[in-house]
Amino acid sequence: MYKVAIVGATGLVGSKMLEVLAERSFPISELLVAASEKSVGKILTFKSKEYKVISVQDAVDAKPQIAIFSAGGSTSLAWAEKFASNGTYVIDNSSAWRMNDKCPLVVPEINFKDITPDTKIIANPNCSTIQMVIALSDLHKKYKINRIVVSTYQSVTGTGVKAVKQLMDERQNIDGEKAYHHKIDLNLIPQIDVFLENGYTKEEMKMVHETKKILGDPQIKVTATCVRVPVMGGHSESINVSFEHEFELKEVLEILQKTKGVIVIDNNAKLEYPMPLNAHEKDEVFVGRIRRDETQPKTLNLWVVSDNLRKGAATNAVQIAEHLASANLI
Repeated sequence: MYKVAIVGATGLVGSKMLEVLAERSFPISELLVAASEKSVGKILTFKSKEYKVISVQDAVDAKPQIAIFSAGGSTSLAWAEKFASNGTYVIDNSSAWRMNDKCPLVVPEINFKDITPDTKIIANPNCSTIQMVIALSDLHKKYKINRIVVSTYQSVTGTGVKAVKQLMDERQNIDGEKAYHHKIDLNLIPQIDVFLENGYTKEEMKMVHETKKILGDPQIKVTATCVRVPVMGGHSESINVSFEHEFELKEVLEILQKTKGVIVIDNNAKLEYPMPLNAHEKDEVFVGRIRRDETQPKTLNLWVVSDNLRKGAATNAVQIAEHLASANLI
């Protein structure tokens, strides 16, 4: 049984973390729910029991064995090392530590081995990256990826409660608070996060750098276009991937069907393919529209969908905690 802190417990992802911890019956001896000062004193429910939100400092002082963060990069930078100095394993859902050479960037099905007994801050990857590398990791082992071209279609839930409210307000012609610069209902916004000097957004470059780190191959070429869509339930991705070695579609299908965490939905005759509605509240990554790119040698097209709040965030973090426990690292 473990003492566990959730930092950012009142947010959309923090709430989902509590839900996933309960569903998966993670062995908790004491639960600490922490958030910003404005949320201290609020009441949250976990397994039918009420918990009062405490400050992050109080959570540090309680010395939990595991602290799962979903409170934004600035909070993670300010507090993660304070927890770690107490011997706490920090699993951070922000981008703050992902590209830090001393912090493993972990998708448990792929690279849990990157965590050592000395590792105290473990980064949870970007939601869009997680579902892509889950789908591609075993194919990379077999055929060796040279290049990935990915376009994402990302749910408003990836932005948070404010964005969900904007979408719902717009559908009801309510002039409410805005999460986006543009209208999102009946629209697509080809910008996620801020623009960088190279013309790409921060979200797009996260996918570039994180993919290389998780798959352990800095030579993989990745280019991304990330788009916000008026959808709730999951992120979708159109992936075009070129390999070093030739493949047969039948073998690709067999590999994907055996890939841990993947469910293949690929039946054109029955119009069956992954959609956000399939992925909502599920922990798996759904793959379909599997076909050869007829314009490029050794190149494959895939359509990949996953619930960004679950496998893309909360579930992946909880799975890391489960692996820490099963590997006797705690």
